[in-house]
Amino acid sequence: MLTTLSRVIKYGLVGFWRNGWLSTATIAIVFLVLVGFGGLLMFNSLANIVLADIQDKIDISIYFKVDAPEDRILEVQRALESLPEVKEVEYVSRDTALETFREQHKDDPTVSQALEALDENPLAAAINIKARELKDYEAIAGYLDKESYKDITDKISYAQNIGVIDRLKSIKSTVEQGGLLLIIFISLVAALIIFNTIRLAIYSNREELAVMRLVGASNFFIRGPYMIEGIIYGIVGSIMSVIMVTIGVFYAAPYVKIFVPDINGWTYYLSNFFMFMSAQIFFGVGLGVVSSYIAVRKYLKI
Repeated sequence: MLTTLSRVIKYGLVGFWRNGWLSTATIAIVFLVLVGFGGLLMFNSLANIVLADIQDKIDISIYFKVDAPEDRILEVQRALESLPEVKEVEYVSRDTALETFREQHKDDPTVSQALEALDENPLAAAINIKARELKDYEAIAGYLDKESYKDITDKISYAQNIGVIDRLKSIKSTVEQGGLLLIIFISLVAALIIFNTIRLAIYSNREELAVMRLVGASNFFIRGPYMIEGIIYGIVGSIMSVIMVTIGVFYAAPYVKIFVPDINGWTYYLSNFFMFMSAQIFFGVGLGVVSSYIAVRKYLKI
């Protein structure tokens, strides 16, 4: 078995080298497709990080009436914490709100004098809520609209944030769907190229294959070399694409940082290098194996 396998690999390599120009053209196409795949992976990863960061900064707030009892406010907080849609709840007391306001306007003497002139704290307590997913904000806002809370609540900020939330949901959905469609498209392109290359190789070797059938060569021995060729296309194209994507990320990272200061694209890529490399190699080899297998099954009648 090992002898047969080694010969299959050897003949696969021979076929790869014998069809030099065709193999080069196929690898070039696979390389370009995998560069697109690798770039798309990187783009989707960075886009998801950016969206997650923006999502983490979005919340909705409940502002209570100044005379709302603190025990009722804490009751609302506990009720919110029990909701499965809620990720985090932060209670901001009246005293905390006043201290925060003082700190924010410490360099404004007019505001400071106005606060000193007041006999009591004019600020109300509030609860800030972060949802687990963007779609959960609507459910949380609906829960807060209960009749039992209206006597103590003054304002809910969901109405002001709904435009941002809806736009962010739309962007996230577009990125995910667009990425999936592009991956499917480039997969079909690469598979078709490899498929046609294997078909041409079978056609050009038809006389040699007829002789192999006559001398009793096994199906595995006849089909195996073409499968090996498909694997070689995937491996070589994948390695070249990994190198190109790495170079591209290195040079593009400073420009990305201008638009998204919180993300260092190069550092992120290096920390996830083996994931990106494995994905490209697995994708490339998978395309080569599947495409060559279909071509062999369709055109190599034994």
